[in-house]
Amino acid sequence: MFIGIYNRSVIITYLGIISAMFGVYLAGKHSIRYAMLCLVVAGVCDLFDGKVARACKRTEEEKLFGIQLDSLADVVCFSALPISIFYGMGLNKWYHIIIYTLLTIAAITRLGFFNIKVMDTNRDKPVDYYSGLPVTSAAMVFPLFWLLSFCLNKNLFLLVYTIIIALVAFLFVANIKIKKPKGAAYGVMVILAIIMIAAIVFIK
Repeated sequence: MFIGIYNRSVIITYLGIISAMFGVYLAGKHSIRYAMLCLVVAGVCDLFDGKVARACKRTEEEKLFGIQLDSLADVVCFSALPISIFYGMGLNKWYHIIIYTLLTIAAITRLGFFNIKVMDTNRDKPVDYYSGLPVTSAAMVFPLFWLLSFCLNKNLFLLVYTIIIALVAFLFVANIKIKKPKGAAYGVMVILAIIMIAAIVFIK
């Protein structure tokens, strides 16, 4: 009836996209706190979608579909959603448009490069190192620095946050090695995500 694949190997990816779209809606309503919450949830989904997919018995077509779907979802979750949040925060000067454009270009360049690398390796074998900062890091970096808005004056906060966005765009495509979390590190990242969610919800 429909094109695409809708089995359990990709369900977490779809949940991440759903969270991101709720976040875009909330950002448009200037509900930044809960839009940030949606960003963190999307990050948690991305953290585990590959692990779940590799645990499923998949055809070669399903593996290829999963790779493409994950990258497209990352564009929505960690580029489109953050930029929507930035606009909702009031970061809407002309130079912000340039920074957002660079952030988007850096994100899709990184994801396209990653897809090529995955095609050349065993698709069921997770990589040991990332080249550059993973786009998923947006789910922790942007909410974490947003918390500065509660202790800095508005103008200083907006300046610092603008610099952080530009730095993240640079790190997306910087040729540096970052070790990928494995085993117990996943548990640590989940705990950090829970702490971040609690901070977003309760810090006033």
